[in-house]
Amino acid sequence: MSQLPSSIEIVEVGPRDGLQDEPVVVSTADKLAYIAAAARAGIRRVEVASFVNPKRVPQMADAEAVISGLAELGYDNLRPIGLVLNERGIERAAAAGIGEINCVVVVTDTFSQRNQGMTTAQAVAVWAAVSARASAAGIRAGVTLSAAFGCAYEGRVDPARVVRLAEEVVAAGAGEVALADTVGCAVPNQTEDLVAAVVAATGVKVRCHLHNSRNTGLANAVAAVRGGATAFDASLGGIGGCPFSPGATGNVPTEDLAYMFHGMGIDTGLDLALLLEGVKVVERIVGHPVPGMLGKAGLFPRVTPLA
Repeated sequence: MSQLPSSIEIVEVGPRDGLQDEPVVVSTADKLAYIAAAARAGIRRVEVASFVNPKRVPQMADAEAVISGLAELGYDNLRPIGLVLNERGIERAAAAGIGEINCVVVVTDTFSQRNQGMTTAQAVAVWAAVSARASAAGIRAGVTLSAAFGCAYEGRVDPARVVRLAEEVVAAGAGEVALADTVGCAVPNQTEDLVAAVVAATGVKVRCHLHNSRNTGLANAVAAVRGGATAFDASLGGIGGCPFSPGATGNVPTEDLAYMFHGMGIDTGLDLALLLEGVKVVERIVGHPVPGMLGKAGLFPRVTPLA
């Protein structure tokens, strides 16, 4: 068995990637309540907003208001992340005063056209321009390679293509690369092999963004750790998906992921009981039960004995 790391970072993406998939627009106050619940549990990096066209994603129209409200939460070590897809997005992000952005490059042309209206090569060029502007503004910047394990429109993706694109985005300034299983189609050996290949080719921090569409999310997380991933995206309760990819249901639940890693002896720095409190906050905000399992089964061993 390969050596497991002593710690792993979990990045909470629910306030952006989770809420954007909800049918109703969530208020700025509720988004800030969500972010505060995540921060109370010990999460430090939170994807809080998306600087995209509000006509396409109306749930994210209040990005600037969310950023403005973060100071009132009182978490000085919180590192908010904003999603940026183009130069207009980085302009808005810089003006809002955010310290970290994440850009998306979809690895297949069909999905890239549907998601961003451009080919993959064009998206890489856009990233290079965004990266230059972020660097000039002192903003940390990373890239998510979306549909890295498979595409809803083109099917299986050649791992060599993903590795080549990872090298290109790192050469253009990405300090971190996230591999996204946008469709939720990956299996563990595939995940471990691709993560290991990208780690070896780029030498930068590799994060994984896993969807649980086919119930393989947690298994893929273990495989990704063995491949060298050092961080994971997740959402409280497992809310979210991708509105532009058919069948792409929920993210890996933050609380389920943290419980699993803690049981494996891998520290996340998170408080499991407070994560479950955060799940309750999310359920109130979205108005429906969430798919995460730890909130249903509870912590183990139980604090109170069974009757």
